[in-house]
Amino acid sequence: MIFTYNKEHVGDVLMVIVKNSGDAKLDVERKGNVARVFLKETAETVAWNIFEVSSLFEIENRGQVFLTDDQVARLNQELQAQGFTEEIINDKEPKFVVGEIVAMVAHPDSDHLNICQVAVGNDKTVQIVAGAPNARVGLKTIVALPGAMMPKGNLIFPGELRGEKSFGMMCSPRELALPNAPQKRGVIELSEDQVVGTPFDPAKHWTV
Repeated sequence: MIFTYNKEHVGDVLMVIVKNSGDAKLDVERKGNVARVFLKETAETVAWNIFEVSSLFEIENRGQVFLTDDQVARLNQELQAQGFTEEIINDKEPKFVVGEIVAMVAHPDSDHLNICQVAVGNDKTVQIVAGAPNARVGLKTIVALPGAMMPKGNLIFPGELRGEKSFGMMCSPRELALPNAPQKRGVIELSEDQVVGTPFDPAKHWTV
């Protein structure tokens, strides 16, 4: 679940992205200030557009935004008032966290990709396919988990790279739009004392 808002460039519209629609054909059903975007073939909801959202509550930030439970409850009230029966579920888990590569093998169908097992929290490890030249077992870096929105607007969803499943992305300083980021390939390298699962904090994790 990704909430995104950019009043200056898009208008007073909160976009709620439920799942990756890929290249599937989409259709839209609008009732009042609520539009449901769904897969044409299955009618499964993939996104909501809430128009004139400032009439419900104010959103100060831009890009990917995180809402309170009260704000999400207000959205669901609006959906219900317009005749929709589905509910929006609030996902408040951090999407950019410290991760550690705990295992890595070469991708069987690539000369530059690796299949990494990356610890991203207590008892939580995800598989990420990556091509970073500095990837190695023991490396701590910043991981964008499914549900993350990158600074340039890219959305992170579970996917596959050459037949291998991948559940996130290990990030370079440039991809995180960090100041003075080196213009070369390679994920950000953190000190060994960083704690796995800690939410990303540029002031703490980037001191160049």
